[in-house]
Amino acid sequence: MDVLSLAAALREAGEPFALATVTWRQGPSSGKGGSKAIIRPDGSVTGWIGGACARPTVVREALASLSDGTSRLLSLGTDETRPDVVRVPMACSSEGAMEVYVEPILPAPDLHIVGSSPMTETLAALAATLGWRVRRLDEPSFDDLTEASMVVVATQGDFDEPAVEAALSTPARYIGLVASTKRAAGVVEWLRSRGATDEALARLRSPAGLDLGSVEHDEIAVAILAELVGLRATGGFTEAVAVSQPETAVDPVCDMTVDVVAARFVTEHDGTTYYFCAAGCQRAFEADPVSFL
Repeated sequence: MDVLSLAAALREAGEPFALATVTWRQGPSSGKGGSKAIIRPDGSVTGWIGGACARPTVVREALASLSDGTSRLLSLGTDETRPDVVRVPMACSSEGAMEVYVEPILPAPDLHIVGSSPMTETLAALAATLGWRVRRLDEPSFDDLTEASMVVVATQGDFDEPAVEAALSTPARYIGLVASTKRAAGVVEWLRSRGATDEALARLRSPAGLDLGSVEHDEIAVAILAELVGLRATGGFTEAVAVSQPETAVDPVCDMTVDVVAARFVTEHDGTTYYFCAAGCQRAFEADPVSFL
């Protein structure tokens, strides 16, 4: 499977990854313009982004992009002075240079809608238009919800109480109930009688959506989606990606980052292990270790 096909499959499955693309190169460099690679949260790489000098740095920055959710442009081996560009010195014997754009691809927002009505149909359609993952449920059964998940309960009084109770048992940070003020108060009273705490009930929003006054069913769907978009814009409903940073070391000769596990050039000196990006750095160090320490 090629890189772009794999990227599409991972995105469809809701798995996070970073896509690294070589946007410019100056030969000699093993990275070619347009070369792409996928970096997963465990640091594994599929595709091609360059040799020993570039790879550890790109992986490190890709994992950082997954952690903070922001893209970055890497400039390797250039005298880059533009703001917001990560400059990485290159001391490899190839003397090449290149720029790599790293983009985090995070799971789409996760919306679970309980209940069947024209309003829920409209809400599901609108959210799908935004590229959100939408699951419509006829029963209060929730699987694989995270803190970034959003739940909207709109059963028209059929089973609001058990649906909200089930939602509160998940880590979902947003739980909205479509109901009148009086109906919502009755649901909260029922939940309290079942042992729901103030902390848990603080996650319940009712009526769900922005207050647009007296509106039609389709407009209620718009109000709910607008509220969810606004909450996500504040950063409170973005799922954190757990990454596994590989063990790295700094080459004492050229200051490049070296992947310890994959390092092929290693030297022991005075009881300390040193790792090198290439044979030339290792030879220079072994010839005169003191000058580099």
